[in-house]
Amino acid sequence: MRIAFIGLGNMGGLMARNLVKAGHHVDGFDLDDAALNEASGHGVRAAGSAAAAAGDADLVITMLPAGPHVLRCYDDILPAARPGTLFADCSTIDVADAHAAARAAVTAGHRALDAPVSGGVVGASAATLTFMVGAAESDFAAVEPVLAAMGRRVVHCGGPGAGQAAKICNNMILGASMIAVSEAFVLGERLGLSHQALYDVASAASGQCWALTTNCPVPGPVPASPANHDYRPGFAGALMAKDLGLAANAVRAHGVAADLGLHAAEIYAAFAEGAGAGQDFSAIVNSIRERS
Repeated sequence: MRIAFIGLGNMGGLMARNLVKAGHHVDGFDLDDAALNEASGHGVRAAGSAAAAAGDADLVITMLPAGPHVLRCYDDILPAARPGTLFADCSTIDVADAHAAARAAVTAGHRALDAPVSGGVVGASAATLTFMVGAAESDFAAVEPVLAAMGRRVVHCGGPGAGQAAKICNNMILGASMIAVSEAFVLGERLGLSHQALYDVASAASGQCWALTTNCPVPGPVPASPANHDYRPGFAGALMAKDLGLAANAVRAHGVAADLGLHAAEIYAAFAEGAGAGQDFSAIVNSIRERS
């Protein structure tokens, strides 16, 4: 398949490489010349503009920072694409922006879906990402083999916008649970519990969760967790703050009494204003300890 890949940053560049490895022809574009040059060194054909990349594509994939970037990009590339081109946005953006992007593509005579990802840079490099896809059945069938070249799991969540909905709901659970796990460890410290003792109990009891057993926020119990590696980010605090902000927007727009989700968004927003932005989101435990 001939694929245009727009947005070759930390995630997109690695994803585009895996498409090349899978045998696809990939025309790429990024506003950052360094990112574009890096991708071209791995088989991605550098295009002179986003519109030029999209002009001959069967599938256009975007991986951009936020909804406004996607919408502005679509303004540029939709007129340049051949009629009926499939557009897949893998960015994590506001659900309302995802619907707006899909409407713009369809109005321009194309097909559109959203496919945000989970798994971070490690997953992008190893082609083990999870894709949450919002698409019509026929469009999902067309894009699934391509996404499978970049990920381990591709989940059809419903129609356009459903992928973004699933992503922000999942990360609202993750953000709130990481705060809860971190608060429990800080409380355990004050009560004289060792980290290992609390982990051994909670990991085999009703407190068990991914934030505890895979991304444990304190050094020791889970050797592979960022806490044992100076909180180098697998998923940065700034990204968690962004995703929880998107969840908070949806909560307010739909009148959901999601008190924990909204408070988690506030906590991570404050965390990301400082050094937490570039640390793993599990470093929130240090913020909780400092404020205690």
